[in-house]
Amino acid sequence: MAKKSSIERNNKRRRLAKRFEAKREALKEIANDMSIAPEDRFAARLKLAELPRNSAPTRIRNRCELTGRPRGNYRKLRLCRIMLREMGNQGLIPGLVKSSW
Repeated sequence: MAKKSSIERNNKRRRLAKRFEAKREALKEIANDMSIAPEDRFAARLKLAELPRNSAPTRIRNRCELTGRPRGNYRKLRLCRIMLREMGNQGLIPGLVKSSW
């Protein structure tokens, strides 16, 4: 089990990224549009830099929903490999069958 503080920090980053998503996208579009004057593009870059650092989606870490484990995660299920195997063996994940040959 990961530290509670790491899990909560990551949850805070998710909330911030969701809250600033539209604003960040609009500023990026202005900053990357070559038809706009360079001064306006530069101003958009400065406003983008003023946004909270944790509002960037790249700072979000994929963690297991149950244990908070940061490595070996399956994106689709948001579970780590260990919990995926345990839940699969218990029959809690529909369509997941342990292979045997």
